[in-house]
Amino acid sequence: MPAARETLLDAAHVAVRARPWTAVRMVDVAAAAGVSRQTLYNEFGSKEGLGAALVDRLLDDFLDGAGRAVAEACRSGADPAACCAAAAQWILRTARAEPIVRAALTDCWGARMPLPARPASGHGPGGEPGGLATLLRSRALAGLERSGRVPVGGPAPGGRAWRGAGRQELERAYEAGLRIALSYVVAPEHGDEEPCGRVDEVVRALLPG
Repeated sequence: MPAARETLLDAAHVAVRARPWTAVRMVDVAAAAGVSRQTLYNEFGSKEGLGAALVDRLLDDFLDGAGRAVAEACRSGADPAACCAAAAQWILRTARAEPIVRAALTDCWGARMPLPARPASGHGPGGEPGGLATLLRSRALAGLERSGRVPVGGPAPGGRAWRGAGRQELERAYEAGLRIALSYVVAPEHGDEEPCGRVDEVVRALLPG
């Protein structure tokens, strides 16, 4: 029942933004979604299952958003370093607006938040912040690919070169840049421009040419 599942996750998200997760009741989530409590339990099994599914959905949306930010920057004519800085802006803006994403990026959970289902590998959406950095890098590079630009050396559309950067160099540069962005989520400063500028500088320094 995909439609009911998404409606229930929407209702749970609204509920946890209004009050601590410990105060959220399954019967209220079901009523807000317009389904029975049994349907809710059939979909998620337990309140913990509902919370973990909500965390996973929000983090999947967040990771996809980072990839879209890169693709949009590429389509506007930005080079690889500026595209990574666009992903950094997305990270900072979304972490500020969405407490569950911020909790996942800092690994600081509490009574106000549902807890993730942590995969044994630590690399799924519910994994540790280090695993999220790796996932962010992968989604950002996927954004480069979706843009129609060629992230493996050689000329880009319009005749501009990738400065000789191959996939491995881009992966290393992007992961370093995105880890800098994550550090500003953990220890925020006022404004977004300075960390995004640092991301741009680090990525440029790591790319050949």
